[in-house]
Amino acid sequence: MNKVELISAVANKTGLKKKEAEEAVNAVFETITNTLANDDKVQIVGFGTFRIKSKEAREGRNPKTGEKITIAASKTPVFTSGKVLKEAIK
Repeated sequence: MNKVELISAVANKTGLKKKEAEEAVNAVFETITNTLANDDKVQIVGFGTFRIKSKEAREGRNPKTGEKITIAASKTPVFTSGKVLKEAIK
């Protein structure tokens, strides 16, 4: 399912017009993005939790040359599914 299909599904289930459903879906995505950008987490009980995982700088190797390189510290978004979601997909 892509974003357009998601918007259509939301419109069908809620009775909203597609434009209104698109605004709602975009608002949810924007809110999650802004919350994660502020190093906070979004917890939706039963569905799951979005959070930021920090990776420290570390030393690695260039696989082509074998040369040691420094891999910069980074942050990445992580989703952990909730119990209800896990059970629904079994």
